[in-house]
Amino acid sequence: MEAARRLDMNNDTSKELRLSYFDKLLGRLAYTAWDFKEGYVRLSEYKNLKKQGYLNAQALTELQTKKLNALVKHAAITSAWYKKVIADIGLNINQDISLADLSRFPITTKLQIRENTEQFISSAFDKAKMPTAKTGGSTGVSLNLFFDAHCQKLRNGAQIYADSFSGWTPGMRVAAVWGNPPVPKTLKQKIRWFLLERMIYLDTMNLDSTSMNEFVAKWRQFKPEMIFGHSHSIYIFAKYILNSSIRDLRPHGIVATSMMLLDHERAVIEEAFQCKVSNRYGCEEVGLIGVECEQHQGMHINSAHIILECLDENNNPVPYGTPGKLVITDLNNYGMPLIRYRVEDMGVLSERQCNCGRTTPILERLEGRIADFLKKADGGQVAGVSLVERTLTKIPGIEQMQLVQEKIDEIIINRVKGPEYTDLTDKNLLEEFRIVFGEKVSFDIRDTDKIPQEKSGKYRFSICKV
Repeated sequence: MEAARRLDMNNDTSKELRLSYFDKLLGRLAYTAWDFKEGYVRLSEYKNLKKQGYLNAQALTELQTKKLNALVKHAAITSAWYKKVIADIGLNINQDISLADLSRFPITTKLQIRENTEQFISSAFDKAKMPTAKTGGSTGVSLNLFFDAHCQKLRNGAQIYADSFSGWTPGMRVAAVWGNPPVPKTLKQKIRWFLLERMIYLDTMNLDSTSMNEFVAKWRQFKPEMIFGHSHSIYIFAKYILNSSIRDLRPHGIVATSMMLLDHERAVIEEAFQCKVSNRYGCEEVGLIGVECEQHQGMHINSAHIILECLDENNNPVPYGTPGKLVITDLNNYGMPLIRYRVEDMGVLSERQCNCGRTTPILERLEGRIADFLKKADGGQVAGVSLVERTLTKIPGIEQMQLVQEKIDEIIINRVKGPEYTDLTDKNLLEEFRIVFGEKVSFDIRDTDKIPQEKSGKYRFSICKV
């Protein structure tokens, strides 16, 4: 009887493995056929990026210089905004342009794009036929964005490249922890969803024990191999998994994106799923900016697609290891060129090379958005997200926290109590903040059940309105 039972178990396992292999093969073939039908740009670019990740410094400079020349010359002819800019700085587009010439361009801001959108769009494309996107405006300025179709496919290729660092391959099933998930309605959409998207969603706009329990049931039925989603939302789900003693959700890879991944969140996520987290950084405006490799020590910059600068308040390059504002030139988007665009994030560049062997430059870490930095009366700034993380890890009894500065001398602390909360928690919290901001700043601790989300499902832990 025991031998028969074991034989049945082995047969069931073998059958499950065969079905899993067939499922992956079906997904991979569907993705390849779809990409081939549309010109085979995405997968081709993915292969290019894999090779370009190992280019030496000279070869990478030559690649960026070639792309920059083509972009600037195109923008000078077809973009009213950059035509004027290039004339104003006296750049001769009939001569070769070097990467050093890029510093002659003024910084492009969100406000300029919002108020002059039509001038940025290239006359070489039909605006009505271009892919579009819209930023949420969490830093105070929302944008309508346009891309040429080829650029969009190149960005898709970069996404495949970034996801591959976590172990994802086309055809894998994914558990997405995301806000406002799309819902297929027509038969065509449902077929595409089954063959190409291959995702189940945990809606981050509705994160509670009921929705997470239902998602666990979906997971067990769907059997995803990857997790993809907002960093903090994955963290909340991971805490639920640990608290519920659920041990059978074991993905092969985890991609955290869209928000800063804090160190204590990474630790909880990796404990819950027994899997390393791959941190990824990008934005709607320029696509993929950087992604962690297997070493998980900083992010490789997507240098084949963008030129990333790290500047001080006077728009001069900061030394390696020093925080600065991030400015990006998108080398792919001919539909709406963006040259030296300030993304309103702060980061730190590194001069070290990664032990993985790839040669692309390293973004050591993000410091947060410009709007995440709280202001001090003496003119100094405090990285709010870093302060939140330090406080959460130092003081027991706080589940979540959000800082809102509406006046220079007043900070609201929205605090969610944790299991270890005591009468000393808030006292220690205030002492920690007074060390940073001094005695002249007042702090208003507000007890709340949860930190509110943005419409996108993201969380903001530090908001400066000064």
